[in-house]
Order: sequence, then structure tokens, then C-alpha cells
Amino acid sequence: MLRNGLEPWHLLIVAIVLIVLFGSKRLPDAARGLGKSMRILKSEAKAMKDENASATPAEPPTTAP
Repeated sequence: MLRNGLEPWHLLIVAIVLIVLFGSKRLPDAARGLGKSMRILKSEAKAMKDENASATPAEPPTTAP
């Protein structure tokens, strides 16, 4: 059923449907908003990764027997 996946004409049909649904004026605004949210998500993920790296101790604590 989905052997060939997305062929070029599939992408063309999707693009035409998007233009018809949203209009050519709203598409750049939607793309800009999507780009901003992706940048925010990327920066938050990096901050969480840096936070986890700084939260873990450099060397494990030693315990006395």
C-alpha cells in the first residue's frame, strides 16, 4: 500500500491543498511561526541537556566501609 511512499506528485498535491486551504498570505506567517517554535524547542532541549550535564557530579561519591 505505501510501497513508494511520497512521490513528487504527492508533494505537489499536498502543496496545492495547503495553498487552497490557507491562502498564499497566511502560509509565510505559519512558516515563520513554525520556525520560531522550532528554535525555542531546540534551545530548551539544549538547556535541559546542559542542566543535566552540570547536575551530574564529575566523579561518583566514595563511601567508607
